[in-house]
Amino acid sequence: MDDQTRMMTGLTGLGGLQQADVGDPDSVRKQQSLGQPQQDIGDILQQIMAITDESLDEAQARKHALNCHRMKPALFSVLCEIKEKTVLSIRGVQEEDPPDPQIMRLDNMLLAEGVSGPEKGGGSAAAAAAAAAAGGSPTDSSIEHSDYRAKLAQIRQIYHSELEKYEQACSEFTNHVMNLLREQSRTRPISPKEIERMVAIIHRKFSSIQMQLKQSTCEAVMILRSRFLDARRKRRNFNKQATEVLNEYFYSHLSNPYPSEEAKEELAKKCGITVSQVSNWFGNKRIRYKKNIVRPTLQQRPTQVDTLHRATHLTGGYEELSGSGLYTPHCLDANSWQDTTNPPSVTSPPGPPGSVHSDTSN
Repeated sequence: MDDQTRMMTGLTGLGGLQQADVGDPDSVRKQQSLGQPQQDIGDILQQIMAITDESLDEAQARKHALNCHRMKPALFSVLCEIKEKTVLSIRGVQEEDPPDPQIMRLDNMLLAEGVSGPEKGGGSAAAAAAAAAAGGSPTDSSIEHSDYRAKLAQIRQIYHSELEKYEQACSEFTNHVMNLLREQSRTRPISPKEIERMVAIIHRKFSSIQMQLKQSTCEAVMILRSRFLDARRKRRNFNKQATEVLNEYFYSHLSNPYPSEEAKEELAKKCGITVSQVSNWFGNKRIRYKKNIVRPTLQQRPTQVDTLHRATHLTGGYEELSGSGLYTPHCLDANSWQDTTNPPSVTSPPGPPGSVHSDTSN
């Protein structure tokens, strides 16, 4: 009884009680009749603020003394009246927020890329789909995209690890707040709906952390995709067997290296690629072949011009030279593999094979 009386010293402001009047039910009336001054509100606030500096045992003792106090029902009733007035004034403001569209977009993207979802070690489907979009075969993608899938699995592992930490921290903090509110509901009125509302507020605060995590993960996936898949889509080297088949057809049809649609389909089946890739390969091959022929001609052009200049001075003009049969103009048209009668430039006259003036030296 002495310990309880000593602990109630800090709670005298609840009923204006003194330490000697704890057990007297008429102590308040006695104080008013005797004209004793009421405790100042500043002292009460000072005692409340000092609770945070007390030890856990002292705080538990104060809480127990408050719960056992005879004026606690009256205090709770007054707090309920105040709470009812406050709730009426803010009842129209309490509305649930709709789902964040940005988080929904991030979730859809992570699910499509194989980062989120039930499958551990996902990303194989996304890599295969990207390989198909790039024009690769499943066999090639399984080999060439092993590094991509390994990096994607690493991103997925980091994402799930950080997401687990986030969910654990959010759950721990939410449980702590819920236990605190349930404990405070013994002293002040707190309804279950208010606890649920507070939990929703906590989740909204934590959603910003979740958004940052998902945003950074999506950025990492996009960087990985641009590094591996987009680079592969821009330039993809065929395997040795496919290159040999295409080169064999090209040089066997060198007079007209423009395969028909049926030939393209047959080559695509042999090489395991698409028809569009066959068309692109032949277009690039023709351009490279023409460049390799024109380049030596351009290198010999100064010597050829000097030879022509000397010949015109000796014979008296270009007409005599061209009509003598010594000079026959040839050129390579940009859109044809045939000789033309209207050359854009002159070439060297024929000479012994291997000489500097011979077209067959290169």
